[in-house]
Amino acid sequence: MRVVRVVDYHQKLQLEDAPEPQITSPLDVVVKIGAAGVCRTDIHILEGQWAEKSNVKLPYTIGHENAGWVHAKGDAVTGLEVGDKVILHPLVTCGLCTAGRFGDDVHCENSLFPGINVDGGYAEYLKTGARSVIKLDPKLEPADVAALADAGLTAYHAVAKAARVLRPGNVVVMIGAGGLGHIGIQVLKAISGATLIVIDRNPDALKLAKGLGADHTIEVDEGGAFVQKVLDLTGGKGAEAIIDFVAEGGSTKTGLKMIRRAGNYYVVGYGENIDVSTIDIISTEINIIGNLVGSYNDLVELMVLAAQGKVKLHTSIYKLEDFQKAIDDLSAGKVRGRAILVP
Repeated sequence: MRVVRVVDYHQKLQLEDAPEPQITSPLDVVVKIGAAGVCRTDIHILEGQWAEKSNVKLPYTIGHENAGWVHAKGDAVTGLEVGDKVILHPLVTCGLCTAGRFGDDVHCENSLFPGINVDGGYAEYLKTGARSVIKLDPKLEPADVAALADAGLTAYHAVAKAARVLRPGNVVVMIGAGGLGHIGIQVLKAISGATLIVIDRNPDALKLAKGLGADHTIEVDEGGAFVQKVLDLTGGKGAEAIIDFVAEGGSTKTGLKMIRRAGNYYVVGYGENIDVSTIDIISTEINIIGNLVGSYNDLVELMVLAAQGKVKLHTSIYKLEDFQKAIDDLSAGKVRGRAILVP
């Protein structure tokens, strides 16, 4: 089968041939990939940012946002049949550790992360575990939802956290209306009555945000006037929640200026350090909350919203062999929504 591999860091990906994955455990599932999302994390992998954390042996196949059709399954797999349309939770989990018993898949003590520390879905076939497979509603197709497996799941996870403590009339500021942000906007409007302000540097991204239901959109300017615009919209108090889908280029520094007392700052993107004095945290009782992917149940709930038409992924489709153009377009900011590779 064809695979797209990291052969070394700071080098371009390579298209190669590799053996198809085989069933080796009763709970294994091999999926014929119908679509694989291209994520900014893939660029960070190539830059070496994940080298120490993942400790993966090179070369290996990346791609952690995957959907397709069941191709083969182990003897103990139930509820799935060959040919079923499926989306894959990005982690392969044991279900037996304490986190698994609580349904907190992302913190499984024995997990594998296809596309991060084992072979992923920039390929024609991928092996995962039965616990990671979710059957798709007949109305949904793999190419329509593949990137929801991580980008959508991560956005849903963060927004759902915020929604649990938000009330109608509260204000949420979302930083970034790109691949994750455009999903987060739709999720928030589907599950919360809070007022939504979206900020971004790109006018086209803001136009998309407005079309998806944002109550207010504000373009980021170099002088920082956008911060005052947010404060004006919140009566000078700041927002109850900031959801930062960027977290680089100074977004956290300015984001912390827009949060009200006892507000919550949800960090989703990454790339820079957060610099805030402990006395400011104590005196205002703000909370800084990390977000990493989401649980299997989060993804199930997100698929319900997708099937209801409340969350739609904006995509640009590329053939698997055009992987480099997809990476380059994403890096250059030319992709509105998500880039998708189709074998």
